[in-house]
Amino acid sequence: MASTFTTNIRLNKQGDGDNPNSWGDVLNNGVISLTDQAIAGITTIDVGATTSVTLTSNNGSGDQARSAIIHIKGTVGGTHNTISLVIPGNTKHYLINNAVSANTTASDIIKIKTAGGDGYDVPLGGIGWVYCDATSVLPTNTKGFNLGTAASADIGVCATNVPDTSLADIRYLRTSVTVDTTLLGTKTIRDGQFIISTSARAVNPITTLTDAASIAVDFLTGNNFLVTLAGNRTLAAPSNATAGQTGLIYVIQDSTGNRTLGYNTVYKFISGSVPVLTTTAAAVDMLVYSARSATTIDAVMLHDFKR
Repeated sequence: MASTFTTNIRLNKQGDGDNPNSWGDVLNNGVISLTDQAIAGITTIDVGATTSVTLTSNNGSGDQARSAIIHIKGTVGGTHNTISLVIPGNTKHYLINNAVSANTTASDIIKIKTAGGDGYDVPLGGIGWVYCDATSVLPTNTKGFNLGTAASADIGVCATNVPDTSLADIRYLRTSVTVDTTLLGTKTIRDGQFIISTSARAVNPITTLTDAASIAVDFLTGNNFLVTLAGNRTLAAPSNATAGQTGLIYVIQDSTGNRTLGYNTVYKFISGSVPVLTTTAAAVDMLVYSARSATTIDAVMLHDFKR
């Protein structure tokens, strides 16, 4: 009776009377060793310019797809930033380590998938535990690990360990800051408070505005701004203004000087008196503002900072 093979990890099932003089070798090499590979084995895949790598799959002998751990390395070539890692359409789980060298975009992901099913993206530098249901590849989640709610889950520290946090769960975010730290991203948080306690300094960067006849300001990009005038200009109504936002705008004369600045009507000044810039070359004035609403910006001009 001819040997057959198990469906998912392709172990040798010897038939009656098969291999009378080598039955033990076949058992050791075609079953026991391959089971060890499926439970704890690691396969290293070195990728290059290709956009897709199909793992080898052999009945009764060593292959790439049987390993429990897939370590992916190499320098991604070409213009793509996604590599498909194609696995057999059998039920199995994998631990995927995306250790490729970054392409120019530094966003090289490994999409582990079957030939015809949906895949799962493991980002650059990520280690993902996935399983295949014989059709598609699916990820694990926090519920599967019984971590509890986001309020009680301690999921690690630093950017490489902590996953992206949704707006729904950002109220549970805890951070400890002992060095200079930059918080990136734009989030709207309502019905509560977002409090950052730090023993180090808090820095709000200065955003340089583009000099133009009408100077555009996007309050979503920061609180503090700077512009150097190369002509007579108007400060346009800021986009994305939110009540309560405060900050300042440095207005600097170029090497010629005598530049003027007008203001959109959303800007309101003390007693309605529109400020006039210091006109000397390279003079520095500072417009301090507070958004009373999205369409009303109270402001005062401080003049001629120098020594």
